[in-house]
Amino acid sequence: MKHLITKSIQEDIQEIKSKLKHSYIIKDKTTAFTRKLFLCLFDSDTVADETLQELETSFEELADLVCYKPEQSCRNIWEDYISEIPKIQKQLNEDAQFILENDPAANSLAEVYLAYPGFYAIATYRLSHALLKFGLPLVPRLMTECAHSSTGIDINPGAEIGVPFFIDHGTGVVIGETSIIKNYVKIYQGVTLGAHSVNKSMQATKRHPTIEDHVTIYANATILGGETIVGAHSLIGGNVWLTKSVDANSLVSNQSKTTIKTKKNVE
Repeated sequence: MKHLITKSIQEDIQEIKSKLKHSYIIKDKTTAFTRKLFLCLFDSDTVADETLQELETSFEELADLVCYKPEQSCRNIWEDYISEIPKIQKQLNEDAQFILENDPAANSLAEVYLAYPGFYAIATYRLSHALLKFGLPLVPRLMTECAHSSTGIDINPGAEIGVPFFIDHGTGVVIGETSIIKNYVKIYQGVTLGAHSVNKSMQATKRHPTIEDHVTIYANATILGGETIVGAHSLIGGNVWLTKSVDANSLVSNQSKTTIKTKKNVE
């Protein structure tokens, strides 16, 4: 009887699985590919020419698994993608320098590269965003999920982010798919650039805000809506809830009141 029940359960599970068209090996291979690509750009002990050959092989395996054009190979995307990498590396070096110049806790570029989750999330975003325009949308999304799972920073690869960009601390930051962030923007932990509502019919529309040049957004601020624009050189204070545009050079703050009282001595 025990054997029959077990067999029945196995058959039920397999029947459900037979309707699925994906394999978790894609996620595992993407994680390995993302880590190796990051090391190729920023680890002095990783030999570039050897690693690029390994990356090409890894990419070909991924392309075969997720190709959106079954009638033809997606492997030829690699050459176009890899030609973008030197430009991305330069952008990321600008990001790192911007972090060093603006964070009093940063003592060196080496510290930024090795210890800053914000830098790792930005690097993974830039590498995934470049790949997104060549197709294979599943791989870029899984790449940013690698950073999300290790840093708590969730950046959709479809967002458009200028250079340089700084995320400080970073835990809980969410940047939606159609967000536009211009140059010299600084964002702190818990910031959300989101949509007014979640509706599948809005998939092809701009749902997330635009942040102009030289804007600083402090911790736990929430900015929503595709028509919301934060003007250049503005400062958005902590815990702000913003659903409409603000002009350039604005200072937006939360007006909640904090009361401080001195405790009486208790014997």
